[in-house]
Amino acid sequence: MTETTAAPPASAPPQTPPAVALVGLTKRFGAVTAVDGLDLTVRAGEVVAFLGPNGAGKTTTIDMLLGLSRPDAGSVEVHGLPPRTAVAHGLVAAVMQTGGLLKDLTVAETVRLTAGLFAHSRPVAEVLERAGIADIADRRVGKCSGGQQQRLRFAMALLPEPELLVLDEPTTGMDVEGRRDFWTAIRADAQQGRTVLFATHYLEEADAYADRVVLVAGGRVVADGTAAEIRALSAGRTVTATLPDADHHLADLRALPGVEDVELRGSTVHVHSADSDVVARHLLTATAAHDVQIASRGLEDAFLALTSAHGGAR
Repeated sequence: MTETTAAPPASAPPQTPPAVALVGLTKRFGAVTAVDGLDLTVRAGEVVAFLGPNGAGKTTTIDMLLGLSRPDAGSVEVHGLPPRTAVAHGLVAAVMQTGGLLKDLTVAETVRLTAGLFAHSRPVAEVLERAGIADIADRRVGKCSGGQQQRLRFAMALLPEPELLVLDEPTTGMDVEGRRDFWTAIRADAQQGRTVLFATHYLEEADAYADRVVLVAGGRVVADGTAAEIRALSAGRTVTATLPDADHHLADLRALPGVEDVELRGSTVHVHSADSDVVARHLLTATAAHDVQIASRGLEDAFLALTSAHGGAR
């Protein structure tokens, strides 16, 4: 009789570490706590908007994520590695809002100079094309617009073929067309599977381009979800109507159940309320209002409500 031995159970495949793992992240500057025990995990391939008011700790968090400063407590990992190691391996690159450019060099010279810093990099012509600036390769950086300079920073960030691209207020100072073109280039690159984490003051950018919105206030995460989920955290709706003699009706509107705020802009009244039906019924039956519309709160409303509820900036 032959004795058989059961085969050992198959080992589970190793789990891929997240693109970003921040645990209990804390940073103090004297008596000021800029980042206060912040926890955040970003999965590979996500496009995440990192939002918050001035002083919320966004830029300080990004500095620690890039290895530019060290936390006083907590841990930071990028693809399972310390930030500086991940940067040295070309796994992470950044597009910052200012600095990093020599005005007397041409666009192509700037990219070639940067490419020489990496052991392996994508071809200069390829990143110029990817960033949408191949047609200005011979233009001096000092002659480029703000939007073109940001595209140049984007091209430089693409050189090491990073797994994670960090954008800190990348479209500050751009006109509307420049912002749209910049995000078209970013989104096209993100569709290739790159992880993108961006901080911005333009909430419509977060609404339009992010898979996920992380809202910070006082150095902590106060909301995390899709843009629709974040909007839903701000209860109530806004009722808008054209209202003749609106001044005579403001007190009555403010007295209605559930009304939080009433704004008058010309002859148009905006009523923010937890019970939009009550407001609409009053406007249509007790006033001469017309063109009555009811809309859900926007991302800006949720942003203001959630950051105010958690103490705003610190």
